[in-house]
Amino acid sequence: MTVKTNIQLGRSESDPDVLLEVENLTVSFPTDDGVVNAVRGVSYQLRRGEAMGIVGESGSGKSVSSLAVMGLLPKSARVSGSIRFQGESLLGKSENQYAEIRGNKISMIFQDPLTSLNPVYTVGYQLAEAVLAHNDVSKQGAHDRAVELLRLVGIPFPEQRVSNYPHEMSGGMRQRVVIAIAMANNPDVIIADEPTTALDVTVQAQVLEALEAARAETGAALVLITHDLGVIAGHAERICVMYAGKLVEVGSIDDIFYRPRMPYALGLLGSLPRLDSSSKQRLTPITGAPPSLVNLPAGCPFTPRCPLAQDVCEENEPNLVATDSSAHLAACHFHEKLVGVSARQLFSTTSADPDLIDSADQEVAQ
Repeated sequence: MTVKTNIQLGRSESDPDVLLEVENLTVSFPTDDGVVNAVRGVSYQLRRGEAMGIVGESGSGKSVSSLAVMGLLPKSARVSGSIRFQGESLLGKSENQYAEIRGNKISMIFQDPLTSLNPVYTVGYQLAEAVLAHNDVSKQGAHDRAVELLRLVGIPFPEQRVSNYPHEMSGGMRQRVVIAIAMANNPDVIIADEPTTALDVTVQAQVLEALEAARAETGAALVLITHDLGVIAGHAERICVMYAGKLVEVGSIDDIFYRPRMPYALGLLGSLPRLDSSSKQRLTPITGAPPSLVNLPAGCPFTPRCPLAQDVCEENEPNLVATDSSAHLAACHFHEKLVGVSARQLFSTTSADPDLIDSADQEVAQ
């Protein structure tokens, strides 16, 4: 039986190490078809120097929740709840007040560096601009800092590259420039929104190495947003799994990877290729598609895709509750049933004809 507990995901008054605290954050967008509930009651806290991952499918609300923290949502967005940075509320601040925080205290790395960078200015100019916006230094001092930043993120020949325009660089190098801009003013928090999207695995490794260099240089806490659990595993200490605008599981790396207690999180792990599996072993997909966030029905949004779903799932949406420890939370009425269960046991591997699959595998083997 699931026992609900009073879990405080917000900051404790006795915990001065908490930099960023989000409590019951809700973001909605009015449209002609109805209200899109993009984020529904998200709460988390980020401590000094910590690396936290937010993972989920496209449309789960990962990026919207972080844009709300940065104050970058369009004016049509309806935002409620609480966002506090070092104990100071961010919601309701003016654009000028937010400008003092963005890039200085909290920086964000966007997933598309080509659109994040201005094509008509050199990367050196844009790096120097970030430095000058929050520091009283000379233009030469800002230029020298730009060269230093390029060197820190692993760009070769930074003295020459500082004069390049964005289109003269590869995708991986542009992403490293964006990371350099984010670390320019030694922020307390860096939010990385899918920094490895559309990059091959070798360049991904280089970009993630640059991100780690940025953390080491600045000592910043990190919020890493991605759909790739492999990226999360090597670069975060705690994971928040999002589905349909809500957190559905929260825990440490070991909790999520070895003891998942929400069917969706278990399904994500089953969809991930493993180095220790045989070449013929198929991935275990989650059938179906995420629900529309316009006028969501009652109950758990994962119900249509969940093998454990029962009548209670269609009637009542579960809250985050403690599972095997007070720090491992899951939003599932039947999280106890997942103890010792693999993704392959819970989800069918494919909807295709098994005989056709075996025949295809034999042809590939030959």
